[in-house]
Amino acid sequence: MSARRFRSLDLIATAVVILDQGLRVHHINQPAEALFGVSSRQLEGACLMDVLEVAPEVEQMLREASEQLFESKRQQCDWPLAMRGPVEFDATVTVHPEEEGLMLSLELREIAQQRKADREVHQADLTHANKEMLRNLAHEIKNPLGGVRGAAQLLDRELPSDELREYTQVIIKEADRLQGLVDQMLAPHRRLRVMESVNIHEVCERVRSLMLAEFTSGLVIRRDYDISIPEIRGDREQLIQVVLNVVRNAAEALHGEGEVVLRSRVSRQVTIAKKRYRLALDLHVIDNGPGIPEELRERVFYPLVTGRAQGHGLGLTLAQSYVHQHGGVIDVESRPGYTDFLIRIPIETERLAS
Repeated sequence: MSARRFRSLDLIATAVVILDQGLRVHHINQPAEALFGVSSRQLEGACLMDVLEVAPEVEQMLREASEQLFESKRQQCDWPLAMRGPVEFDATVTVHPEEEGLMLSLELREIAQQRKADREVHQADLTHANKEMLRNLAHEIKNPLGGVRGAAQLLDRELPSDELREYTQVIIKEADRLQGLVDQMLAPHRRLRVMESVNIHEVCERVRSLMLAEFTSGLVIRRDYDISIPEIRGDREQLIQVVLNVVRNAAEALHGEGEVVLRSRVSRQVTIAKKRYRLALDLHVIDNGPGIPEELRERVFYPLVTGRAQGHGLGLTLAQSYVHQHGGVIDVESRPGYTDFLIRIPIETERLAS
């Protein structure tokens, strides 16, 4: 394979290793370097099995391929990674007859990552469906709600005693509360975005100050910033609302007593909803609370879904809408004692060819 073809392998999201017939490494692409935690210089020229612990199924496929027993073969395997332990992969080995001799390619797709990519596409579809549903629901609620409130006001003026007027005041206050809920449903779709250069750490510091002022008893918000992250292109107020909603969700799960970590990192060569980007911001909001109940984990971003008696179930839905408007994705990993909301937004607006 030519050097130009080697370079093109760095533009794909999956880990690829190119070997000769003796199973010596000729090239590994950037995703493979990140996966194995080694550089191409450390591997090139060495037998793959001498420098890495290889899944037995993959080693068998590579040896069969070197003997040209097949053209291409695909198999799932558990590959032991030094930093992560066994990881489930979909491995494909392909034979490439070349002028300079037989070459083999090994491509590894992390099954969990593939499922995550599928979830991101589903999430984007869900956001669009949620938007239409919320618009229709808000319209259907708003008109009769105004009539109910107006009738209660008229009745309030005609009642002869303060004791009876207490009931009409309940109707008016509840109507106002529902009106506020409807306005929150429509919030992501009413305001035009104001795009500018935004320092994500300034956003985090603003949210941190607000939350520490709101939860004054035992809440700790720890910073873990990568200060080398460049500014992103976005709507400052929307991004503040995203981080605020997620951090408030964490603080309420902790009942105001516990630790929240704001962690910023850069990801390279990422795929978001089947679009490739060179760089992306990864902002993690991590708490040490009880975790999201298992029955809610798959629906946590759905509108009106909440695990709290006083919650309205719109905070994470609005956060998801705003993140998607920035071309990003929000996801969550949760277990008792650990919940990690990942907000991933492209840093570079120009995306790579898929």
